Amino acid sequence: MTDQPLVVGVDGSPYSLRAVDWAADEAALYGVPLHVVYASLWQRYEEAVFPTASTASGRSEQLLTDVLVVAAAERARRRVPGIEVTTRVVPEGPVPVLRRAAGKASALVLGSRGRGRAAELLLGSVSLAVAGHAEGPVVVVRGEHAPRIESGSGGWRVVVGVPDLPADSQAVRFALREAARRGVPVEAVRAWHVPAYQAADHAPFTGEPAHAQRQRAAETVRSQVRAPAGDHPGLDVRRSVVEGPAPSALLDASAGAALLVVGARRPRGHFGHQLGRVTHAALHRAPCPVAVVPEPG
Repeated sequence: MTDQPLVVGVDGSPYSLRAVDWAADEAALYGVPLHVVYASLWQRYEEAVFPTASTASGRSEQLLTDVLVVAAAERARRRVPGIEVTTRVVPEGPVPVLRRAAGKASALVLGSRGRGRAAELLLGSVSLAVAGHAEGPVVVVRGEHAPRIESGSGGWRVVVGVPDLPADSQAVRFALREAARRGVPVEAVRAWHVPAYQAADHAPFTGEPAHAQRQRAAETVRSQVRAPAGDHPGLDVRRSVVEGPAPSALLDASAGAALLVVGARRPRGHFGHQLGRVTHAALHRAPCPVAVVPEPG
């Protein structure tokens, strides 16, 4: 992260309040201000995307936005006394508001679900849409609890999925910075498997393609970690090469982790959600907060 403020999007749901807790700790750890943003058309957006679901009975149509953002700001100040907190209410839909905020923030923090009609889904429509388009890192706070983030909080790890990119991965760099700031190990994970056509065409030599794939995965991890690790001498960097599907490898590794970091490519001229199957799996099923970091197209 940089010295830019950390932004957290709120909508009054318990999930967004856990995001406020996480964001307050993170802002204190990095010594940056926390900016609380509420897009006042949030609930209407969720209802438009998922119109068939039912709302809770008696829910008021008029949200008390001033109370909502003030309560979120006070929650952050109580959790981290002395933290600088600002608030803003924007009378727009949440996706464009939060996408703009992500481009001007060290990171954007969101809850995993919203308070509208999509609240029963594994991942709220706002979080999914923003993570798929934002130009900056987006952290979706998953898991039942928001553990306090502290430097040197032993036992926690930061896990990152290592992509197959020709240049340095921004996700790997982000993960190593997060781990160094916390004073915890980072585990760089790369999955590999033998393509079906290789196993079928070379049945008597199945050991050879497997060995080649394993070696290629190990070299990818080494090359992606080498440069950012040099920026953090003394950081405990653990390299894991796992046979099997990448989503399963990352989800298994993230058990007991403080943060799972995945990359999302942003190809130029490509519209629609820009999230691959690995990122989708992490956002919907990870047991810990997930950071989605844009990678070059």
